[in-house]
Amino acid sequence: MPISIINSFASWVLKQRIHQIELFLKYPNEVQEELLHNLLVASENTVFGKKYDFSSITSYQTFAERVPIATYEELQPLIERTRQGEQNVFWETPIKWFAKSSGTTNAKSKFIPVSNEALEDCHYKGSKDLLCLYLNNNEDSELFLGKSLRLGGSSQIYENNNTYFGDLSAILIENMPIWAEFSSTPSNKTSLMSEWESKIAAIINETKVENVTSFAGVPSWMLVLMNKVLENTGKESLLEIWPNLEVYFHGGVSFSPYKEQYKKILPSKDFKYYEIYNASEGFFAIQDLNNSSDLLLMLDYGIFYEFITMDTFDSENPKIVRLADVELNKNYAIVITTNSGLWRYLIGDTVRFTSLNPYRIRVTGRTKHHINVFGEELMVENTDQAIAKACQITHSEVKDYTVAPIFMQDKEKGAHEWMIEFKKKPADVGLFQKVLDETLQTLNSDYEAKRYNNMTLNPLVINVARENLFYDWLKERDKLGGQHKIPRLSNQRDYLEQLKEMQVQTI
Repeated sequence: MPISIINSFASWVLKQRIHQIELFLKYPNEVQEELLHNLLVASENTVFGKKYDFSSITSYQTFAERVPIATYEELQPLIERTRQGEQNVFWETPIKWFAKSSGTTNAKSKFIPVSNEALEDCHYKGSKDLLCLYLNNNEDSELFLGKSLRLGGSSQIYENNNTYFGDLSAILIENMPIWAEFSSTPSNKTSLMSEWESKIAAIINETKVENVTSFAGVPSWMLVLMNKVLENTGKESLLEIWPNLEVYFHGGVSFSPYKEQYKKILPSKDFKYYEIYNASEGFFAIQDLNNSSDLLLMLDYGIFYEFITMDTFDSENPKIVRLADVELNKNYAIVITTNSGLWRYLIGDTVRFTSLNPYRIRVTGRTKHHINVFGEELMVENTDQAIAKACQITHSEVKDYTVAPIFMQDKEKGAHEWMIEFKKKPADVGLFQKVLDETLQTLNSDYEAKRYNNMTLNPLVINVARENLFYDWLKERDKLGGQHKIPRLSNQRDYLEQLKEMQVQTI
């Protein structure tokens, strides 16, 4: 079949989904209510369903009163029973796949259940919808005339008691439908290589001869790969290698600190960037407009959403609301109930709504990745935006950063201490520091109040990291590649102290 016909057919199939998307755009709260009802009915005969008498729950209010909010640690005993072979514990159909994730703040491995329903009706559906929305906005796209370069995790699949675990990306590749495998590069064998540095070399060798029209992956690690590609080929622009590149689908970390670096290696005003929000627990939101960083919350993926206001998050009685009751521009922690049997699960991410019709969000950080030692409520969204502004004004580029508090001692005031690794160091680090601090004050009124006349917080402190400090830190912890991320903000000094110790070591 000629490629042009494949391209036309794929575009036609994907665009049929637009009509279903329009349904939940028109009736978002009704779709969510029906979805919750279906999840409860499906699981009323499970161990979990019988414990909380799902069969008698007829309203959201009863569900919220009866079923407690849960962290991974609280669900872990039930998950472990299924990992050992017992079924019908928290979900009606057999679960054999578990996405292994260490997270970014806890070295202990998490095993997130992934049902067949979640694979088909959430993760793969999300991937198709991403293409659907992109093609709907770009009707002259030739995306399917080439392949998508994907950069996923670095773990193979492991077996235990007839259950299987590995990175989510490895599970998705293992179960990938033919249409997705046909249109992707590198090969599954290369994608599943476990040793990061060998994998990068293999990806470059396979993909540099392909007609790549898009690429997908976490911005920080994709940038490492793209720079290695340029180094390997001796080119200055990715468009010299892949002239038909048209879009980068990205997610996992904020794109703000990296955007200018991508623009340098992709010097085309027509090149597009599309953001997604997904995790081991599910596929949640997709950028649905060109040139927008707002994400459309996808409401028919088998996930029921609730939200905890961050200003009550650590209180004895946090305020929990369903989608119908959220407000604009408030920070919320996300709670999900899923078609993999995660019931009122606290995923650990924070978002704010930028639109209520339709429901669009921006990811603002992690519940554990903020600094509130002095009442400043600093979020990752604030620091990413401030970094981008400081880079713009000082003509510099940042590879990675992390921030920790300097605690008050005796009569000394507190402060924030930064470790920043520059790709292009500013001529005047003092100016960078000044712009960064002032921008944070304009973005965050709580931080501004604590910085007023140095009342509570002294000016921030910057440590300029040596080259590859963050890379070496991750490598030492066997966390290179895939979904592993630098912890941006912390209320403790552990990460910063480890990095400062490595800073003086000879590598």
